[in-house]
Amino acid sequence: MDFKNSKLESDFKGVQIHPNAIVDPSAELHDGVSVASGAIIGPNVKIGSGTQIGANSVIEGKTTIGKDNKIFPNVFIGLEPQDLKYKGALTEVIIGDKNTFRECVTINKATDNGEKTIIGNNNLLMAYTHIGHNCELCDGIVLSNGVQVAGHVKVEDYAIIGGCLGIHQFVHIGYLAMIGGMTRVDRDVPSFCLAEGHPGRLRGLNRVGIKRSGLMARKDFDYKLLQNTWNLLFRSDEVISNSLEIAMKGELDFSSKKLCNFLKKSITKNRRGPMPSKIYE
Repeated sequence: MDFKNSKLESDFKGVQIHPNAIVDPSAELHDGVSVASGAIIGPNVKIGSGTQIGANSVIEGKTTIGKDNKIFPNVFIGLEPQDLKYKGALTEVIIGDKNTFRECVTINKATDNGEKTIIGNNNLLMAYTHIGHNCELCDGIVLSNGVQVAGHVKVEDYAIIGGCLGIHQFVHIGYLAMIGGMTRVDRDVPSFCLAEGHPGRLRGLNRVGIKRSGLMARKDFDYKLLQNTWNLLFRSDEVISNSLEIAMKGELDFSSKKLCNFLKKSITKNRRGPMPSKIYE
């Protein structure tokens, strides 16, 4: 970065840059962006309108950030991945709109050429959250304080993850899943499920989350059928592959079909498999 030729507020129309901030001349900042004292923005960064960059935050690498994001102080986005395989490849971070990144959040770029770390829209990442390389977070997700997400993790829409826990690399977290604080997350957490414990175990359906989501009003949603499907999959004496086959031959609504499709992918050989519901598994 060329510190001597960093852009000043006068170089941008409708952009507020503190005199003590450093913005590379080739960075792209849109109307309504504000950059607080001590922040550093690198040459390949694009920031959408209305996004606020907090004090002492650092945004580097090939990073694209959308509109109306709130980036609190000491957030680090787009730095090199913490991956020994990284050899300087051109990778990137892509962030959508209306996300909130609280203090000391870190988001690493991907490892190999052409790969991406992706954050969707309307997510809340609380203080000290880490998002590793090649992760994908969809929309409406809440990560509580101190959640540490390893590389290649995917988190689907509206998942809520409790504080002070780690998520193992290559794990997938399903749609509207809920994970309790300090849970050891080393296996996939299926859609609509509630997980908790050390070791982590599925405890049932995320009933509160389902109720709050508005799904109850959908004509293609049947909570009783979802519960029966969950019981067949996780409480029967059948191995998961057999119970999944039985479930998919029966009647399925929107939610139970989504749960079964998640599990079908989870038990393939290139995935870590679903978190069990029984202690002896």
